[in-house]
Amino acid sequence: MDQLRVGVIGVGHLGQHHARIYAACSEAELVAVSDLDESRGRAIASEFHSRYYPTLAQVLPLVDAVSVAVPTSSHFSVVQACLEAGIHVLVEKPITSQVDEGRRLVQLAKERHCQLQVGHVERFNPIVDCVRPFIHNPGFLECHRLSPFQARGTDVDVVLDLMIHDLDMVLSLNLGSIVNVEASGLAVLTDQVDIANVRIVFGNGGVATFTASRISSGRLRKCRIFQPDMYISIDYQERRAVIHRRKYQGDGEGTVDTEQLCGTEGEPLERELLSFIASVTGRSQPLVTGEDGVASLELAHRILTQIHTSTSPTC
Repeated sequence: MDQLRVGVIGVGHLGQHHARIYAACSEAELVAVSDLDESRGRAIASEFHSRYYPTLAQVLPLVDAVSVAVPTSSHFSVVQACLEAGIHVLVEKPITSQVDEGRRLVQLAKERHCQLQVGHVERFNPIVDCVRPFIHNPGFLECHRLSPFQARGTDVDVVLDLMIHDLDMVLSLNLGSIVNVEASGLAVLTDQVDIANVRIVFGNGGVATFTASRISSGRLRKCRIFQPDMYISIDYQERRAVIHRRKYQGDGEGTVDTEQLCGTEGEPLERELLSFIASVTGRSQPLVTGEDGVASLELAHRILTQIHTSTSPTC
Protein backbone atom coordinates (compact mmCIF):
# COMPACT_ATOMS: atom_id res chain seq x y z
CA MET A 1 0.00 0.00 0.00
CA ASP A 2 1.81 3.13 -1.23
CA GLN A 3 -0.50 5.82 0.03
CA LEU A 4 -3.39 5.22 2.40
CA ARG A 5 -6.76 6.38 1.09
CA VAL A 6 -8.47 8.15 3.97
CA GLY A 7 -11.76 9.89 4.60
CA VAL A 8 -13.19 12.06 7.35
CA ILE A 9 -16.76 11.51 8.50
CA GLY A 10 -17.96 14.68 10.19
CA VAL A 11 -16.00 17.86 9.48
CA GLY A 12 -17.14 20.13 12.29
CA HIS A 13 -14.84 21.63 14.92
CA LEU A 14 -12.60 18.56 15.23
CA GLY A 15 -13.17 16.85 11.91
CA GLN A 16 -11.91 19.82 9.92
CA HIS A 17 -8.52 19.43 11.61
CA HIS A 18 -8.43 15.73 10.77
CA ALA A 19 -8.99 16.73 7.14
CA ARG A 20 -6.29 19.40 7.33
CA ILE A 21 -3.68 17.00 8.70
CA TYR A 22 -4.48 14.15 6.34
CA ALA A 23 -4.33 16.53 3.38
CA ALA A 24 -0.78 17.54 4.35
CA CYS A 25 0.43 14.00 5.07
CA SER A 26 2.68 12.33 2.50
CA GLU A 27 1.59 8.87 3.67
CA ALA A 28 -2.12 9.46 3.12
CA GLU A 29 -4.45 10.80 0.45
CA LEU A 30 -7.59 12.54 1.64
CA VAL A 31 -10.04 11.19 -0.91
CA ALA A 32 -13.38 11.94 0.76
CA VAL A 33 -15.14 14.00 3.39
CA SER A 34 -18.73 13.65 4.48
CA ASP A 35 -21.00 15.74 6.67
CA LEU A 36 -24.73 16.19 7.14
CA ASP A 37 -24.21 19.92 6.51
CA GLU A 38 -23.61 19.91 2.76
CA SER A 39 -22.33 23.49 2.56
CA ARG A 40 -19.87 22.81 5.38
CA GLY A 41 -18.74 19.54 3.83
CA ARG A 42 -18.22 21.04 0.39
CA ALA A 43 -16.26 23.96 1.85
CA ILE A 44 -13.88 21.68 3.75
CA ALA A 45 -13.46 19.37 0.76
CA SER A 46 -12.62 22.34 -1.45
CA GLU A 47 -10.18 23.82 1.07
CA PHE A 48 -8.22 20.59 1.37
CA HIS A 49 -8.46 19.46 -2.27
CA SER A 50 -10.74 16.52 -1.64
CA ARG A 51 -14.30 15.57 -2.63
CA TYR A 52 -17.51 15.83 -0.67
CA TYR A 53 -19.98 12.95 -0.44
CA PRO A 54 -23.36 13.37 1.24
CA THR A 55 -23.63 9.80 2.57
CA LEU A 56 -21.35 7.37 4.36
CA ALA A 57 -22.31 4.64 1.89
CA GLN A 58 -20.71 6.65 -0.90
CA VAL A 59 -17.46 7.06 1.02
CA LEU A 60 -16.86 3.46 2.13
CA PRO A 61 -15.88 1.96 -1.28
CA LEU A 62 -13.31 4.72 -1.77
CA VAL A 63 -11.24 4.49 1.43
CA ASP A 64 -8.96 2.22 3.41
CA ALA A 65 -9.36 4.12 6.67
CA VAL A 66 -11.48 6.90 8.15
CA SER A 67 -11.60 9.34 11.01
CA VAL A 68 -15.04 9.51 12.62
CA ALA A 69 -15.74 12.90 14.19
CA VAL A 70 -19.53 12.94 14.32
CA PRO A 71 -21.46 13.64 17.56
CA THR A 72 -20.99 10.95 20.21
CA SER A 73 -24.59 9.80 19.89
CA SER A 74 -23.83 8.70 16.31
CA HIS A 75 -20.46 7.02 16.96
CA PHE A 76 -21.81 3.49 17.20
CA SER A 77 -23.84 3.42 13.99
CA VAL A 78 -21.12 5.12 11.91
CA VAL A 79 -18.20 3.09 13.25
CA GLN A 80 -20.18 -0.13 12.96
CA ALA A 81 -20.89 0.54 9.28
CA CYS A 82 -17.21 1.32 8.62
CA LEU A 83 -15.93 -1.80 10.36
CA GLU A 84 -18.47 -4.03 8.65
CA ALA A 85 -17.11 -2.71 5.35
CA GLY A 86 -13.57 -3.66 6.42
CA ILE A 87 -12.47 -0.05 6.94
CA HIS A 88 -9.95 0.88 9.65
CA VAL A 89 -11.33 3.49 12.07
CA LEU A 90 -10.05 6.26 14.29
CA VAL A 91 -13.05 7.45 16.28
CA GLU A 92 -13.01 10.58 18.41
CA LYS A 93 -13.48 10.04 22.13
CA PRO A 94 -15.50 8.59 23.71
CA ILE A 95 -15.62 5.40 21.67
CA THR A 96 -19.42 5.37 22.03
CA SER A 97 -21.94 6.63 24.55
CA GLN A 98 -22.80 3.15 25.88
CA VAL A 99 -20.40 0.50 27.19
CA ASP A 100 -22.12 -2.46 25.52
CA GLU A 101 -21.90 -0.68 22.16
CA GLY A 102 -18.19 -0.05 22.68
CA ARG A 103 -17.59 -3.71 23.41
CA ARG A 104 -19.50 -4.71 20.27
CA LEU A 105 -17.30 -2.42 18.17
CA VAL A 106 -14.13 -3.91 19.67
CA GLN A 107 -15.34 -7.40 18.84
CA LEU A 108 -16.39 -6.38 15.33
CA ALA A 109 -12.96 -4.84 14.66
CA LYS A 110 -11.34 -8.14 15.64
CA GLU A 111 -13.68 -10.13 13.42
CA ARG A 112 -13.03 -7.86 10.42
CA HIS A 113 -9.27 -7.60 11.14
CA CYS A 114 -9.52 -3.82 11.32
CA GLN A 115 -7.63 -1.36 13.46
CA LEU A 116 -9.84 0.55 15.87
CA GLN A 117 -8.19 3.51 17.58
CA VAL A 118 -9.90 5.94 19.95
CA GLY A 119 -9.10 9.65 19.85
CA HIS A 120 -7.90 10.29 23.39
CA VAL A 121 -5.58 12.92 22.00
CA GLU A 122 -3.96 13.87 25.32
CA ARG A 123 -1.96 10.63 25.16
CA PHE A 124 -0.20 12.16 22.15
CA ASN A 125 0.61 15.45 23.86
CA PRO A 126 4.41 15.83 23.62
CA ILE A 127 4.63 16.77 27.29
CA VAL A 128 3.30 13.32 28.22
CA ASP A 129 6.31 11.70 26.54
CA CYS A 130 8.55 14.00 28.58
CA VAL A 131 7.08 13.17 31.98
CA ARG A 132 6.20 9.46 31.68
CA PRO A 133 9.75 8.26 32.49
CA PHE A 134 9.51 10.08 35.83
CA ILE A 135 6.17 8.62 36.95
CA HIS A 136 6.67 5.71 39.34
CA ASN A 137 4.02 4.47 41.76
CA PRO A 138 2.21 7.77 42.35
CA GLY A 139 0.33 8.04 45.61
CA PHE A 140 -1.90 10.99 44.74
CA LEU A 141 -3.02 12.55 41.46
CA GLU A 142 -5.09 15.68 40.98
CA CYS A 143 -6.63 16.43 37.57
CA HIS A 144 -8.45 19.60 36.51
CA ARG A 145 -10.09 20.14 33.12
CA LEU A 146 -12.19 23.29 32.81
CA SER A 147 -13.73 25.04 29.80
CA PRO A 148 -16.13 27.90 29.09
CA PHE A 149 -19.62 26.90 28.05
CA GLN A 150 -20.30 26.13 24.40
CA ALA A 151 -23.10 24.17 22.79
CA ARG A 152 -20.73 21.74 21.04
CA GLY A 153 -20.39 18.47 22.95
CA THR A 154 -23.48 18.91 25.10
CA ASP A 155 -25.16 15.83 23.63
CA VAL A 156 -23.29 14.07 26.45
CA ASP A 157 -22.44 15.08 30.02
CA VAL A 158 -19.15 16.65 31.12
CA VAL A 159 -17.75 13.30 32.27
CA LEU A 160 -17.92 11.90 28.72
CA ASP A 161 -17.15 15.27 27.13
CA LEU A 162 -14.10 16.44 29.13
CA MET A 163 -13.23 14.32 32.16
CA ILE A 164 -12.79 11.18 30.06
CA HIS A 165 -9.45 12.56 28.78
CA ASP A 166 -8.06 12.46 32.31
CA LEU A 167 -9.69 9.14 33.12
CA ASP A 168 -7.90 7.60 30.14
CA MET A 169 -4.57 9.17 31.11
CA VAL A 170 -4.74 7.93 34.71
CA LEU A 171 -5.86 4.44 33.65
CA SER A 172 -2.85 4.28 31.33
CA LEU A 173 -0.58 4.52 34.40
CA ASN A 174 -1.70 1.03 35.52
CA LEU A 175 -2.46 1.87 39.15
CA GLY A 176 -4.29 -1.38 39.75
CA SER A 177 -7.94 -2.24 40.19
CA ILE A 178 -10.44 0.41 41.21
CA VAL A 179 -11.38 -0.05 44.86
CA ASN A 180 -13.77 2.84 45.38
CA VAL A 181 -15.41 5.68 43.45
CA GLU A 182 -16.98 8.76 45.03
CA ALA A 183 -18.54 11.34 42.74
CA SER A 184 -20.81 14.35 42.73
CA GLY A 185 -22.03 16.53 39.89
CA LEU A 186 -24.63 19.05 38.82
CA ALA A 187 -26.53 20.08 35.71
CA VAL A 188 -26.32 23.87 35.42
CA LEU A 189 -26.75 25.12 31.85
CA THR A 190 -27.90 21.89 30.16
CA ASP A 191 -29.97 18.84 31.03
CA GLN A 192 -26.73 16.89 31.45
CA VAL A 193 -24.12 17.04 34.24
CA ASP A 194 -22.03 20.16 33.52
CA ILE A 195 -19.65 20.09 36.48
CA ALA A 196 -18.33 17.03 38.32
CA ASN A 197 -15.86 16.10 41.02
CA VAL A 198 -14.59 12.55 41.51
CA ARG A 199 -12.34 10.68 43.93
CA ILE A 200 -11.04 7.23 42.97
CA VAL A 201 -9.03 4.84 45.15
CA PHE A 202 -6.88 2.29 43.30
CA GLY A 203 -5.66 -1.14 44.31
CA ASN A 204 -2.07 -0.01 44.83
CA GLY A 205 -3.23 2.55 47.40
CA GLY A 206 -3.06 5.49 45.02
CA VAL A 207 -5.80 8.11 45.04
CA ALA A 208 -6.84 10.26 42.07
CA THR A 209 -9.20 13.21 42.12
CA PHE A 210 -10.81 14.70 39.03
CA THR A 211 -12.62 17.98 38.48
CA ALA A 212 -14.27 18.74 35.14
CA SER A 213 -16.41 21.75 34.25
CA ARG A 214 -17.75 23.15 30.99
CA ILE A 215 -19.20 26.26 32.66
CA SER A 216 -15.96 27.93 33.74
CA SER A 217 -14.69 31.39 32.87
CA GLY A 218 -11.47 30.09 31.32
CA ARG A 219 -9.63 26.99 30.14
CA LEU A 220 -7.50 24.77 32.36
CA ARG A 221 -5.91 21.42 31.53
CA LYS A 222 -3.63 20.40 34.40
CA CYS A 223 -2.57 17.35 36.35
CA ARG A 224 -0.44 17.13 39.48
CA ILE A 225 1.23 13.89 40.46
CA PHE A 226 2.69 13.23 43.90
CA GLN A 227 5.00 10.32 44.62
CA PRO A 228 7.87 9.57 47.03
CA ASP A 229 10.52 12.31 46.75
CA MET A 230 8.91 13.89 43.69
CA TYR A 231 6.03 16.15 42.65
CA ILE A 232 5.17 16.62 38.96
CA SER A 233 2.93 19.41 37.67
CA ILE A 234 1.71 19.02 34.07
CA ASP A 235 0.05 21.72 31.98
CA TYR A 236 -1.38 19.97 28.92
CA GLN A 237 -2.56 23.20 27.37
CA GLU A 238 0.87 24.85 27.48
CA ARG A 239 2.69 21.52 26.93
CA ARG A 240 4.90 22.22 29.91
CA ALA A 241 5.73 20.47 33.16
CA VAL A 242 7.64 21.19 36.34
CA ILE A 243 9.32 18.44 38.35
CA HIS A 244 10.21 19.07 41.98
CA ARG A 245 12.63 16.50 43.42
CA ARG A 246 13.84 16.06 46.93
CA LYS A 247 17.64 16.15 47.01
CA TYR A 248 19.50 14.84 50.03
CA GLN A 249 22.57 16.65 51.37
CA GLY A 250 25.56 14.97 52.93
CA ASP A 251 24.40 16.04 56.40
CA GLY A 252 21.08 14.29 55.91
CA GLU A 253 19.08 17.45 55.26
CA GLY A 254 17.10 17.77 52.07
CA THR A 255 16.56 20.49 49.52
CA VAL A 256 14.26 20.67 46.50
CA ASP A 257 15.55 20.70 42.93
CA THR A 258 13.23 22.07 40.23
CA GLU A 259 13.35 21.09 36.56
CA GLN A 260 11.31 22.65 33.77
CA LEU A 261 10.21 20.46 30.87
CA CYS A 262 8.74 21.59 27.56
CA GLY A 263 7.09 19.31 25.03
CA THR A 264 7.13 21.09 21.72
CA GLU A 265 7.65 18.30 19.21
CA GLY A 266 4.52 18.18 17.11
CA GLU A 267 0.82 18.93 17.31
CA PRO A 268 -0.95 16.27 19.43
CA LEU A 269 -3.65 15.60 16.83
CA GLU A 270 -1.07 15.24 14.07
CA ARG A 271 0.87 12.76 16.19
CA GLU A 272 -2.36 10.87 16.82
CA LEU A 273 -3.22 10.61 13.12
CA LEU A 274 0.31 9.58 12.18
CA SER A 275 0.13 6.86 14.83
CA PHE A 276 -3.17 5.70 13.34
CA ILE A 277 -1.67 5.56 9.85
CA ALA A 278 1.30 3.60 11.21
CA SER A 279 -1.01 1.05 12.83
CA VAL A 280 -3.07 0.63 9.67
CA THR A 281 0.05 0.09 7.57
CA GLY A 282 1.35 -2.47 10.06
CA ARG A 283 4.28 -0.51 11.44
CA SER A 284 2.95 -0.31 14.99
CA GLN A 285 -0.01 -1.05 17.24
CA PRO A 286 -2.51 1.67 18.20
CA LEU A 287 -1.43 3.59 21.29
CA VAL A 288 -5.08 3.96 22.36
CA THR A 289 -6.93 0.79 21.46
CA GLY A 290 -10.63 0.10 21.33
CA GLU A 291 -10.20 -1.79 24.61
CA ASP A 292 -8.66 1.33 26.16
CA GLY A 293 -11.62 3.35 24.95
CA VAL A 294 -14.05 0.90 26.53
CA ALA A 295 -12.12 0.92 29.83
CA SER A 296 -12.35 4.69 30.16
CA LEU A 297 -16.01 4.58 29.12
CA GLU A 298 -16.76 1.94 31.76
CA LEU A 299 -15.17 4.12 34.44
CA ALA A 300 -17.06 7.18 33.17
CA HIS A 301 -20.36 5.33 33.49
CA ARG A 302 -19.45 4.10 36.95
CA ILE A 303 -18.85 7.74 37.90
CA LEU A 304 -22.16 8.85 36.37
CA THR A 305 -24.02 6.13 38.24
CA GLN A 306 -22.46 7.36 41.46
CA ILE A 307 -23.38 10.97 40.64
CA HIS A 308 -27.00 10.11 39.92
CA THR A 309 -27.19 7.94 43.03
CA SER A 310 -25.77 10.65 45.26
CA THR A 311 -28.15 13.30 43.90
CA SER A 312 -31.29 11.15 43.85
CA PRO A 313 -33.96 12.21 46.37
CA THR A 314 -34.32 9.96 49.39
CA CYS A 315 -37.55 8.99 51.11
